Amino acid sequence: MSIKDWPEGERPREKLLERGAGALSDAELLAIFLRTGIPGKSAVDLARELLTDFDGLTGLLAADRRRFCDGKGLGTAKYAQLQAVLELSRRYLLTRLSGQDVLTSPEATRDYLKLRLYGSPHEIFACLFLDNRHRVIVYEELFRGTIDGASVHPREVVRRVIQTNAAAVIFAHNHPSGVAEPSQADLRITQRLKEALALIDVRVLDHIIVGDGDGTSFAERGLL
Repeated sequence: MSIKDWPEGERPREKLLERGAGALSDAELLAIFLRTGIPGKSAVDLARELLTDFDGLTGLLAADRRRFCDGKGLGTAKYAQLQAVLELSRRYLLTRLSGQDVLTSPEATRDYLKLRLYGSPHEIFACLFLDNRHRVIVYEELFRGTIDGASVHPREVVRRVIQTNAAAVIFAHNHPSGVAEPSQADLRITQRLKEALALIDVRVLDHIIVGDGDGTSFAERGLL
């Protein structure tokens, strides 16, 4: 049965308009994005199948172009649309952060960093450079590594801090495994960076590890 033949209250688009996007399942939201199904499958049926094939919404959103376009009912146009949606989400969250003290909006900070880093097959070390009122100056991905780690160079971090005229920073990196527990290497490099930046009176406010769930905050753990 086509979605247009479903009871109105069960159709994803109408359900969203009536009850809000939060009332929809991942498959229903994806069906709205897909717009149409394929012969023998409604958009919702296709969405459920894709979520299974990609191991959930995270796997679908993180898929590279080739893997994504191989999915049933997908292709280059859908890939471009999805990347545009993700980038709009990133820019929206960064806009929310830029005008306010990030310490007053930890949820938005984590959401932004997770949207940036989660799902990458490689470890990425990034930094939010902040002004003296803890507002975002710029976000940068400074180092990229293999699935096992990234080589972080304190001298390069200090150089970028000086160039951006930052007064404070928040570091972040992802664990491709999804396990957000800090390693001994994570603890050591954080301490080295903190000591290097202290020499130029720049504070390290936090180091967030992005993984499954909410991730891990060094500041909340008392590790800074």
